[in-house]
Amino acid sequence: MNFQKRKQKILEKLNIDGEVDIKQIAVELNISEITIRRDLNRLAGDGLLYRTHGGAMKVDPLEIPHDFVNKTAKNVAAKDKICRAAADQINHGDIIFMDCGSTVFRLCQFIKNKKIKVITNSIPVVYELQNSLVSLNIIGGEFDAERQAVHGKIANEHIANYRANKAFLGVDGISRNGLFANSELEADITQAFAANSAKTYLLCDDSKIGKESYFKFAQLKMVNTLITNSRSVELVDYKKQGLEVIEV
Repeated sequence: MNFQKRKQKILEKLNIDGEVDIKQIAVELNISEITIRRDLNRLAGDGLLYRTHGGAMKVDPLEIPHDFVNKTAKNVAAKDKICRAAADQINHGDIIFMDCGSTVFRLCQFIKNKKIKVITNSIPVVYELQNSLVSLNIIGGEFDAERQAVHGKIANEHIANYRANKAFLGVDGISRNGLFANSELEADITQAFAANSAKTYLLCDDSKIGKESYFKFAQLKMVNTLITNSRSVELVDYKKQGLEVIEV
C-alpha cells in the first residue's frame, strides 16, 4: 500500500473516531509501526492531524492553525516526557502561568484533571483546556496570528495584576550566556510571567539547549528550574550558575 492510500485510510479513521492508535492502525493496514509513525509525522507536518505520543488526533481547523500544529508535532516524544515531569510539579489548587510555546502547549494534556487555575496568553492552550477541571484566565491585548497568542503592553499589564505559584515557559534558545528569543514581544511576556511567579520552570527539548538567537533578553537566574531531555555537557554550566535541572 502506497503512502497516498495509507493517508486516505488514516484520515478516514480520524474523521470517524477522532483519533488513531499506532499499534491498532498498523495492524489494520498490515504495515509496520515504523511506517505508521513516519506517516503520522508527515501528515502532522502538513497540518492534517495533531501528533500524540501513541498516535494522532483529529485537528479542528477552526481551533488550532496548521503552523502551530506543525511546531507541536516536532520532537513529540521528548516534549511529552518533559511535560509529564512538569505536570508532576503542579498540585491541586495551584495558580500557574502558561506561555504560548509549543512545548508548554503539550503540558495541557497532562493537567486537564487538576483543579488549578491557568493564566495564559495562548489561544491553543485555552481551546485545549476548555471543558476540563482547569479554571482559565485569558490575558488580553494584541493578537498575534502567527504565534496564536496575545502580546503587548496591555498583556503585560494584565499579568502584573496577578500572582502565580508557578510559571511554565519556553524560549527559543538557552545557553550558558542566558536566555534567547526571536521576538521582543515574546521576551517581554516571558519576563512578566517570571516576575509575577513564585517559581519559574523552563521547558526545553534538546534542540533549544546551547542555542542562541539574535536577542538575548535575560540571564539564567531569571528562571528556577529547567526541565529537559538533553544530556548536553552544557547543563553542568547551568547548574553551576544555580539553575536546577530536571533531566527526563
